[in-house]
Amino acid sequence: MREVTLLINIVAALAVAFIGGIVARRLGLPTIVGYLFAGITIGPFTPGFVGHTETIGQLAELGVIFLMFGVGLHFSLNDLWKVRSIAVPGALIRIAVTVLLGFWLSQMWGWSIGAGIVIGLAVSIASTVVLLRGLMDNGLLNTPHGQAAVGWVVVEDIATVLILVLMPTFAEKTGAFDWQTLGLTLAKAFLFVLLLLFVGKRLIPWILLRIAHTRSRELFILAILAITLGTALGAAELFGVSFALGAFVAGVVVGESPLSHQVGADVFPFREAFAVLFFVSIGMLVNPVYLFDNIGRVLALTALIVIGKSVITLFLGSIFSWQGRTTLVAAAGLSQIGEFSFILGQAGIGLGILNQDEYSLILAGALLSIILNPLMFRLISPVERWLQKFPALWRLADRHRPRALPTEEKLKDHVAIIGYGRVGRHIANLLGQLSIPHLVIDSDPERVAELNKRGILNLYGDASNSEILTHAGLERARALVVAGPDEDASGLVVAAARNIAPDLPIIARATTEEGIRHLAELGAQEVIHPELEGGLEILRHTLLKLDFPLQEIIRYMDAVRHDHYDVRVNTEEEHRVLHDLIHATRSIGITWLTLLPDNPLVGQTLAEADLRARTGASIVAILRNNNVMANPKSLTALQANDRIGFIGDEEQIDEVERLFQPVRDNGSDQPHITGGDRSGGDHFQSGW
Repeated sequence: MREVTLLINIVAALAVAFIGGIVARRLGLPTIVGYLFAGITIGPFTPGFVGHTETIGQLAELGVIFLMFGVGLHFSLNDLWKVRSIAVPGALIRIAVTVLLGFWLSQMWGWSIGAGIVIGLAVSIASTVVLLRGLMDNGLLNTPHGQAAVGWVVVEDIATVLILVLMPTFAEKTGAFDWQTLGLTLAKAFLFVLLLLFVGKRLIPWILLRIAHTRSRELFILAILAITLGTALGAAELFGVSFALGAFVAGVVVGESPLSHQVGADVFPFREAFAVLFFVSIGMLVNPVYLFDNIGRVLALTALIVIGKSVITLFLGSIFSWQGRTTLVAAAGLSQIGEFSFILGQAGIGLGILNQDEYSLILAGALLSIILNPLMFRLISPVERWLQKFPALWRLADRHRPRALPTEEKLKDHVAIIGYGRVGRHIANLLGQLSIPHLVIDSDPERVAELNKRGILNLYGDASNSEILTHAGLERARALVVAGPDEDASGLVVAAARNIAPDLPIIARATTEEGIRHLAELGAQEVIHPELEGGLEILRHTLLKLDFPLQEIIRYMDAVRHDHYDVRVNTEEEHRVLHDLIHATRSIGITWLTLLPDNPLVGQTLAEADLRARTGASIVAILRNNNVMANPKSLTALQANDRIGFIGDEEQIDEVERLFQPVRDNGSDQPHITGGDRSGGDHFQSGW
């Protein structure tokens, strides 16, 4: 068989991964499941096209490097410190217990001691990617319970890095344990971390800042790739530590740079693409026939991952002073294994500790546990309600302060806002001043931190690419505002929201004329185009200066919006509104005049002033301290700086203006009347 080329392998792997990812999402499963099954379809154990395992495996090494770099980039010691009382003891104790159980299970199968330790370690480490997706989909990521689970998995990630450093030492087959080799390995790793933290922490950010000043996006991306890959390779070649440790520490160092967010955005496409190849390469190692022949072992290992780890977590929650819901979220979210288990398993194969069949069991356990993980999240609330029916049992599970209600249970008659950018922030501020309950959904960690600091109810996640909308209480909301600038994402949000709450008023933001119609077709009742809206505002001011009445202007603007900002008069409604607008200029309008402090009318009641008898014009409204008094009573006293609205014909309004205009002091006995200003406005019913 002719050896396939690198390009064919990449195209084939990405193509089957794309199909697998689409199918997985359609089934409500994490895309990782689709990628793993895609790898099985092009692996050597299934018929059809067979990818080159070594070629894709080498590309997968880049996936490992970028995954670990991403973990380090977003690693926060401060965040971990906040949940240390849960994350540190919970992660370390559960790792130890799970390793013992995995080792015991492997000995029942007749495996070697080394293989038993590796499988115990592999099943003890949860997937960060799967956990974050599960928390995000269920609206738990920015809750104290979700943050505790994230801190827990970060501790497991750090433990994984340490295990990868020590595995070559434990793999030595010289008989007696070589403490000298272990000490040398730890010393090298410590020297590498120390060098990078003290030297690299100053050098790498300095380099990135200098490259950023060149204003070349290409050079900046190249610098990131060179730093990431170069650090990982240097760690392995010069210090004898793993690629994973080198990439992780490089991520931690870059994370201290003021450009860390830009680095994260630029490295994201590379991380996602090569991570997909990593998962495909893992699936290619799975032998379905072996798994079918050993289905009992597969189910036993899956039970240890899903049920065993959950039970251990619940038991720890009954010992430590954790909230009951925090324990349940950690038990559900961490009842799976994923990318770091694969990395440990691959290291075990490379060191000769595991064979391919044993590794296949780890992969099968990962597949099944990831598939079952969404179900585990759905069980949180039912299990919590069931436990609360037994007060003694609930007191054992919930040994902290009274539980906080989940976000979705607090929501009623609120406004949901998608996006906390410039527009979303303005809307949230105004709703806060009006004391209208509101919820903000955003995927930017810094914005979510700001929302938490301000005490604004929020959900962290991508509303267009997760199940988070189902936790926004849209069925009980008063309105949904989609304020993000991305029209494609807004379209997904509008379509999903319309399915969840068919009668919900939806206001969406568009950036193109095509987007206006598209969002309206998807179900948005009001679609706002900021640039075109600015044009309408200019039109409003222009028509006001031309003495067109405000109410008719507003009706015309609403008609234009209703026709998706098409200013051509091509509908029956627009013809009628334009006719009314033109006709309104020929009818009686309202004129506003300001009553200045030295006007003799100040202090008089409307009956005493008797302006209608004196001028023929009628007072229809008074604007005082930003409050409008329509059709004021005869006993209403006029005050300085009142804005008084009159209606009348041209001659009558001229009489009023003469009363309000200042009169030169010419020594006459006429009263000294100060003036006001005149402006066009709306129609009112006649009054004083």
